[in-house]
Amino acid sequence: MSISRRRFAQLLGAGAAAAVVRPALSFAEAATGAFPPATAASEMVRLSANENPYGPSPKALRAMSAAYDRACRYPDESADALAGSLARLHGVGREQILLGDGSSEILKLCADEFSGPLPKEKGKTAGGRLVLADPTFEAILYHATMNHAAIEKVPLTASYGHDLPKMMAAAEKGLIYVCNPNNPTASTTPKKELRDFIEHAPNDSIILVDEAYYHYADSPDYESVIPLVKDHVNLIVTRTFSKIYGMAGLRCGYAVAQGNTIERLRERQSWDSSNVMALVAAAASLEDPEQVAKNRRLNNETRAFTTNQLAKIGYPSIASQANFIMFDAKRPVVPLIASLKQKKVQVGRLFRALPNHLRLTIGTRAEMETFLKAFQEVIG
Repeated sequence: MSISRRRFAQLLGAGAAAAVVRPALSFAEAATGAFPPATAASEMVRLSANENPYGPSPKALRAMSAAYDRACRYPDESADALAGSLARLHGVGREQILLGDGSSEILKLCADEFSGPLPKEKGKTAGGRLVLADPTFEAILYHATMNHAAIEKVPLTASYGHDLPKMMAAAEKGLIYVCNPNNPTASTTPKKELRDFIEHAPNDSIILVDEAYYHYADSPDYESVIPLVKDHVNLIVTRTFSKIYGMAGLRCGYAVAQGNTIERLRERQSWDSSNVMALVAAAASLEDPEQVAKNRRLNNETRAFTTNQLAKIGYPSIASQANFIMFDAKRPVVPLIASLKQKKVQVGRLFRALPNHLRLTIGTRAEMETFLKAFQEVIG
């Protein structure tokens, strides 16, 4: 069935109106005006994928509506406009930005380009080892494994930061992956340690810093390393619109690096991998600074509520700098995950390095109350 742009806008308006007339489920939903999450007893509360429950910026929704009739065109102009905005935001050249189908595409390109089987004979240059923390976000590990790369996992420190000296010692050409804030622990690596690591790492080891959760971090001991790109040809930094900008379903991310590094990645990328709707929504999101501040505040309030409630019943959490937490459930999490799912609450998966720790996305206040009730029922 065909639909005009006007009708598309009307449908968006109808959805927003429906959200308004429904009873507010929490202070968070009332403040954002976003579509409320599923709350019927038969529907799952999804706290498993570190999504932002409040949705995209209203400016992003309006931008998508306005771009509806551009869906028949390739996304070149929209991509150029977003890349230009990002270059200005970070104070870099346009050639230093690579857009992706979420930052996950960038991770795959990096694994393809910079990791592979180690050379078996002296003088061979093909391949390179992937060095990463354990536990951390596994996408890069999956892609490097598919590329038959040598893998070196380095346990996190006692404070759940990256053990950078051991990671540097393990590096052999190839790729060093640093997720900061780290997924699944929601912890950060101290800024001076990371800065010194980048300064002293050999140029034949590419350092990939994943800043997917950058906007949630407010620790004075945390900082972005994008400003260091200008001095380090071997540094790549990724960001995403999936988290604080609420665009996980739209898929848009990007990398910042020096121009020749970006070109190496671009050569491996499919043409037009980012779609028009995601590109215009991302560009509009950059023009809405209130979106970031509001979502950070709502996340912090609900995260504090959740961690305080868990602490009261004897389950303290790792200090979080993200939109999720991780806590010691004091038992293997696999049966716990299954039991919570039976109660219509979906939580994070098993991370084998911390088999008794549960990762939990911070949803709305109502969703976290549902989780807490189910969790206490499950643990007895």
